[in-house]
Amino acid sequence: MKKLIYFLSIVLLVASCKKEEPKDYVTLSGKIIDQNSDSLVVRSRDYSKTIKVNADGTFSDTLKVATGIYNFFDGAESTSIYLKNGFDLVISLDTKQFDESVSFTGEGADVNNYLAAKALMQEDVFENDTLFTLEKAVFDQKIGEIKENFNALLTNTQNLDSLFIANEMKGIEGFTKYVANSYEEQQYLNTVLAKGNVSPKFTDLENFKGGTTSLDDLKGKYVYVDVWATWCGPCKREIPFLKEVEKAYHGKNIEFVSISIDQAKDHEAWKQMVAEKELGGIQLFAENDWKSQFVTDYKINGIPRFILIDPQGNIVTPDAPRPSSDDLKALFDELKI
Repeated sequence: MKKLIYFLSIVLLVASCKKEEPKDYVTLSGKIIDQNSDSLVVRSRDYSKTIKVNADGTFSDTLKVATGIYNFFDGAESTSIYLKNGFDLVISLDTKQFDESVSFTGEGADVNNYLAAKALMQEDVFENDTLFTLEKAVFDQKIGEIKENFNALLTNTQNLDSLFIANEMKGIEGFTKYVANSYEEQQYLNTVLAKGNVSPKFTDLENFKGGTTSLDDLKGKYVYVDVWATWCGPCKREIPFLKEVEKAYHGKNIEFVSISIDQAKDHEAWKQMVAEKELGGIQLFAENDWKSQFVTDYKINGIPRFILIDPQGNIVTPDAPRPSSDDLKALFDELKI
């Protein structure tokens, strides 16, 4: 009996000392309040995984991934998440305050809570209405403070690996340089493209239905302009929302104009997509893609870009809310469209 007990003790000791094999996958679970969709999508340039969301907003799945940053989509809303095989990550968020409410627990939480906090800080920079109205010397000082704040967030976050930290430091440097270099452009937006100024015009652009269309042809109505391209993923994700807005405001004092800045070689792809997706509104093809006069006059360097022009041809806003945003309806209601 003593020998048996001794033998079992040895077996248990060996079993307890055996190293647990690391997981070669990510476990992703959580709960979403007021979810926008019945499924979530985790996506990068060369990876995509759809995760089913239960009726109560809970979800759980496993993913085999290459280590890196991915986009996490609930409908048109998204956030960035950092995934590494072995993580057991729990996400919680309320879609009514998507960016503000997203939080993480479990293995991999520290790095992802860092990314969520960084995203809010970046949003604060872009939504700071007074930043680009500052005198240049004061603006430069403010940029230095912003950089220090981002570096402090990174430094104070625990459990980050050295490669991630190195990449983030480069990213912070790039971000602050981008904001600094945007000063002159924002000055242009705040002066030349200020609300009430005469809008730059598009002239004689090819209309999908035939002939050409100019902005002057639409005077007397508000004009909501969507600058997009067939290759642009975020642009295409706005299409269903744009269709809903067009339907809701059909017959009202507003025209919906979509201007494709596809290259000439993609002209047929544009025509095919307009036809297949049954795109409504006025579908136009820009004459010189990114170098089109309307695009350069509005300093458009990223798409989709939405612009609202009043019935007199004056600017309401050079950077209007997207169709997926509740802010667009609020703006239309304010204008009594």
